[in-house]
Amino acid sequence: MAESLTVRSAVYHADSGDRLAVETLTLDPPGHGEVRIAVRAAGVCGSDRHVIDGEWNVPLPAVMGHEAAGVVEAIGQGVRELAVGDHVIIAWHQACQRCAECTGGKPWACMRVKSNDSQLPDGTTRWRTLDGAAAWPYLAVGAMSDHVVVPDFAAIKVDERVPFDIASLIGCSVGTGYGAVVNNAKVVAGEAAVVVGAGGVGLSIISALRLAGAHPIIAVDVTPEKLTEAARVGATHGLIGGPNLASEVAALTAGGADVAFEAIGRIQTMAQLPALIRPGGRAVFVGLPPEGQTLELDALQLAYDGKIIIGSNYGGLVPARDFPRVAAAYLAGELPLDELISSRVSLDEVNDAFDAMRRGERTRSVIVFPADPSAD
Repeated sequence: MAESLTVRSAVYHADSGDRLAVETLTLDPPGHGEVRIAVRAAGVCGSDRHVIDGEWNVPLPAVMGHEAAGVVEAIGQGVRELAVGDHVIIAWHQACQRCAECTGGKPWACMRVKSNDSQLPDGTTRWRTLDGAAAWPYLAVGAMSDHVVVPDFAAIKVDERVPFDIASLIGCSVGTGYGAVVNNAKVVAGEAAVVVGAGGVGLSIISALRLAGAHPIIAVDVTPEKLTEAARVGATHGLIGGPNLASEVAALTAGGADVAFEAIGRIQTMAQLPALIRPGGRAVFVGLPPEGQTLELDALQLAYDGKIIIGSNYGGLVPARDFPRVAAAYLAGELPLDELISSRVSLDEVNDAFDAMRRGERTRSVIVFPADPSAD
């Protein structure tokens, strides 16, 4: 039976400001139906930034990170479909697997999910501070740590040919972007699309739109460098966001896009989305804003023009189905996911990575863990 481990983790405390502390914690062994994973790569995501910038509230102290891939190192009782040595991607939305939503193929809509509260399915945590107090893995993953414990159904086996840094992004930003296009918007070839925000998720949406055959694909950002990155992954046009955005999109699409995606999570840009689509078009909200913000939309415009608003929670993903599909598309050369990673950093550089994100300097930073944690 596996024993408790001492692990290095990036932890957010109530008095941390916007800094994470890299410190030592205790990780208890996996329980029934759980697996322990040696993390090899963890993405630095905007959702984590929402927490450490005080925009979202989570149980504290919090082991940050939720976008990860690694190797199964130990298994608890009752685990049947995973084995030690398997390469896996971790799903942060850990649905209950039993409710009507889950059995109906919509795990993203599960109303019994506990991972949003940083709890494992039994309502507990496997993490402890060195003095024995509970620590809580963000979204029940805690990916910014050299090891994690998650339910077996949240560890999705992936082809070993997929590099760990790429696999980690499939668990959130890439999976979310792909799912928003394929599952939520159901984009078909020839549809005109616009993507507002060319960060990690926005670039993932653009990559998926290219795969779906959308045309034109218009990227919108306030940073010219981000538009250059967007072109590399499939954008046919790039626009700097501003007050004339709707007319510029209309000129490129003969009246408006068929589908528009907001990938930032800003109320101001979300409010712009309906004006970018033609009558009968779809506006898809992918970015997540801070808590407590209200969005105002022109109700008459939506009703009269038959415009559709779609909320995208985790891209409508079914991880066991969609993660392997995305990985296969990457291996086939159909999704240029290597272009999404702007920097690879160590765990000790995590605060620098978040600072760069705040300055808009990187598309995606990935924390890379050595195969032997003692070498860190």
